[in-house]
Amino acid sequence: MAERPTSNWRRGIAQEAAELAAGTLDPDCACMVDLFPDELLSATDAVLDTFEAELPALAEGDGEHVFAAVQRVVLALNAVNEAHDECAFETDEREQLCAYIDEALTEQGSTSQP
Repeated sequence: MAERPTSNWRRGIAQEAAELAAGTLDPDCACMVDLFPDELLSATDAVLDTFEAELPALAEGDGEHVFAAVQRVVLALNAVNEAHDECAFETDEREQLCAYIDEALTEQGSTSQP
């Protein structure tokens, strides 16, 4: 299964925490916990859980069903972003989420075009 961006973000938080504990990172340079609070990660994972639950049915579906699923996940992620003052997902995070969606669909065999 495609790796969720939230897994990568959690690794970054853990790595930063380890560097802080080891004294190899200046606390003023630490930002991962602020960028990716638990509430944001949980909300994003909930959206991706729903998307992943739809994937098996999409392998059988046509392009319109695939497009509708992509639209639903994007709108749900936009709602998460709005709930976090429109600054939860910047360009890099959006690119990671798009790559994840594309990879998950490809792995499932759901690459039909509408």
